[in-house]
Amino acid sequence: MAGARPGVHALQLEPPTVVETLRRGSKFIKWDEEASSRNLVTLRVDPNGFFLYWTGPNMEVDTLDISSIRDTRTGRYARLPKDPKIREVLGFGGPDTRLEEKLMTVVAGPDPVNTTFLNFMAVQDDTVKVWSEELFKLAMNILAQNASRNTFLRKAYTKLKLQVNQDGRIPVKNILKMFSADKKRVETALESCGLNFNRSESIRPDEFPLEIFERFLNKLCLRPDIDKILLEIGAKGKPYLTLEQLMDFINQKQRDPRLNEVLYPPLRSSQARLLIEKYETNKQFLERDQMSMEGFSRYLGGEENGILPLEALDLSMDMTQPLSAYFINSSHNTYLTAGQLAGPSSVEMYRQALLWGCRCVELDVWKGRPPEEEPFITHGFTMTTEVPLRDVLEAIAEAAFKTSPYPVILSFENHVDSAKQQAKMAEYCRSIFGDALLIDPLDKYPLSAGIPLPSPQDLMGRILVKNKKRHRPSTGVPDSSVRKRPLEQSNSALSESSAATEPSSPQLGSPSSDSCPGLSNGEEVGLEKTSLEPQKSLGEESLSREPNVPMPDRDREDEA
Repeated sequence: MAGARPGVHALQLEPPTVVETLRRGSKFIKWDEEASSRNLVTLRVDPNGFFLYWTGPNMEVDTLDISSIRDTRTGRYARLPKDPKIREVLGFGGPDTRLEEKLMTVVAGPDPVNTTFLNFMAVQDDTVKVWSEELFKLAMNILAQNASRNTFLRKAYTKLKLQVNQDGRIPVKNILKMFSADKKRVETALESCGLNFNRSESIRPDEFPLEIFERFLNKLCLRPDIDKILLEIGAKGKPYLTLEQLMDFINQKQRDPRLNEVLYPPLRSSQARLLIEKYETNKQFLERDQMSMEGFSRYLGGEENGILPLEALDLSMDMTQPLSAYFINSSHNTYLTAGQLAGPSSVEMYRQALLWGCRCVELDVWKGRPPEEEPFITHGFTMTTEVPLRDVLEAIAEAAFKTSPYPVILSFENHVDSAKQQAKMAEYCRSIFGDALLIDPLDKYPLSAGIPLPSPQDLMGRILVKNKKRHRPSTGVPDSSVRKRPLEQSNSALSESSAATEPSSPQLGSPSSDSCPGLSNGEEVGLEKTSLEPQKSLGEESLSREPNVPMPDRDREDEA
């Protein structure tokens, strides 16, 4: 594993910034295929960048946590309506041929499988691009993804302030819903803060500022652990810490004693005073350089006490070593959304795998059936569904480098024994990936013995094909007389690195990579064509071979 280098850009990390267009709001038509609904809404983002929210004709507010957004798509990558009524309302089939450019799909969810799709169509032509780019930027912000406890409390408060009723008041039922574990305790905490606790009533926003919300939380969630800390460091029942006691706590309890005192000096009194000014809201305590229990609680929930220190959020790795020096985040049976015996397959899984950080995805390709003869992806010899190879490659091209610039490896498990369809596979790769597809070896890294593989830094923004290939036995003919095709050279480079880039996985043997002029060297003798299409059975396949031709590997399908 290549070594890590300390982060050098931590101080350059920027908190989320919401542009004026998103704060002010824009008109969209929100449509839902399943509910067959379409409504004119106003999309907005709160100033902190916590929530995407919209108001419909009934003036009710719906929210979406921006941290749950995984992707934003526009144009031909956005979802198109299929319902004739929705298409008619949106104007599809009419004189306006640029309707696709107004579409935006927001993909959100807690994991790659359980995703939801929110579909919008902008009213103005120049709106979608700004919204799509800025929403994705907010969702991918490193500081927002690693926010402090205090930030999450402000986030909860912001949601309550957004979801007001038609009178502009905060419904008590929304507070009870947010803290639903013990509604009686919630009502008691509200009452102790002098707030209305009747679930059928509401609260004026000016009666419920952030300070009252924090007091409500302190009543709702008691902190005996903080009481214990105050007692241990000498507060002796007093509801505050002195400047010296705060310094002792940070230097004696929080600081790692193994740290070098020159590089990581202990906290000074001036620094402790800045912390008191930052977290203490009581003026009397501030004037006496004291920190109340509430202020101390805010300090413990602040960015100084995050799970990860700021310098670790922008960790800079050494990406200049050969590709074989790294563990690569890889996805197995990428297309599956459930079980590998009878689960559904989905093109969307390739997008999600790449968006979540995978740099190697698996494509189990099988021969297409007449008349289309389009190669497809499925889990062979099972009841899993099929997805077209072309659709998968287009999804990969769109999502490959949205969250990471480092190379993407396509691990082909190739079961196509048709030269025509393998040529089609190669053509799809060339036409869809374009210049991103690595066809020829890099000039600095020829395919020669003793020459290391290129580094991830050298391969940024490139797509590599890893496909099994036969090496022709030596015939005494010089290598220079054998004409190698460009894509075959790329495959050869990846063949040498396959052990380093992905653990060897069992595959169903096939002569697939030996019979395609695009995915092999094209010099082998022909093989008898054998049907290796996935059957709805778990039995073994039968393979045939010609004399003097090596039998393809008889491997089994990978187990999950």
